[in-house]
Amino acid sequence: MKKFLTGVCALLITGVTAQAAEKTDMVMEHNNAATPSQKSYQAGMDNMHHDMMAALQARDPDVAFALGMTAHHQGAIDMAKTELKYGKDPEMRALAEAIIKAQQPEIDRMQNWLKQQKK
Repeated sequence: MKKFLTGVCALLITGVTAQAAEKTDMVMEHNNAATPSQKSYQAGMDNMHHDMMAALQARDPDVAFALGMTAHHQGAIDMAKTELKYGKDPEMRALAEAIIKAQQPEIDRMQNWLKQQKK
């Protein structure tokens, strides 16, 4: 039963993520004049979603968590870098800097933990 529920959850997550990605792609296709910041955000989100979905392949829930959260945090950092490159609002730029400062050490921690699991 547990395996069945895990499979159902994975399918639901896959469907929701695929549907969200499809809607985003449709917006970008209909807007051929996407700005550089929109293209940058899109690339970051596409990479994040791909890597988060790949994390679901891990059978160990701790490994899946570390992989998924690493991808999620990297996506946040990529978006923060886009904000710093294109954004003008001082409050949002400060938030972007804080996100990078807070989440990079967490990525490092998860990556180190993952390396230890391979030994």
